[in-house]
Amino acid sequence: MTSTSFDFESDATTFEARAEIVVNADPQVVYDTVSDLGRSGEWSPECTGGTWIKGEPGQVGSIFRGDNVRGTDVVAWAPVIRGPWTTESEVIEAEPGRLFRWVILNSAGERQDSVWTFSVEPTEGGSLLVHHYRLGRLTEGLAKIIRGLSEEDRLRFVSQWNAKLGDDVAATLARIKTVIEK
Repeated sequence: MTSTSFDFESDATTFEARAEIVVNADPQVVYDTVSDLGRSGEWSPECTGGTWIKGEPGQVGSIFRGDNVRGTDVVAWAPVIRGPWTTESEVIEAEPGRLFRWVILNSAGERQDSVWTFSVEPTEGGSLLVHHYRLGRLTEGLAKIIRGLSEEDRLRFVSQWNAKLGDDVAATLARIKTVIEK
């Protein structure tokens, strides 16, 4: 009998999700939409919007405070945040018409290994929009959750949270497409 263990202290990728969709619009229009994080409430399953609190909106080094809400039905058995909460993110790459990437900050304002990306490229029919999320080393919040779980529940949580993230990035893209093409 083999045993699988979960090493939540490693730098290996813990969570990762990626989805893509063709949007009937010019890459710059798509980029201008997705890089406006204050509009996230129009398409995100959890982020309801927010404000730029440092720097020029959408520019590298700028900080965005996101307002979020999570329902009670999301991985309902796990001790994750429910209801409203905020995050702060720093833009780490911004290439107009092509790439927008941000990283989630911890409570001390330091970068965590939690990175969200939108990439855009021209394609027949408009633009190919890719939304990607990668988490390597656990964020401070997720580390608290994981540490409190049994080994079996850690593995269960990682599996179910990855599925949730996959659903979220796909839903986000479908909503962005609707917003841009309407």
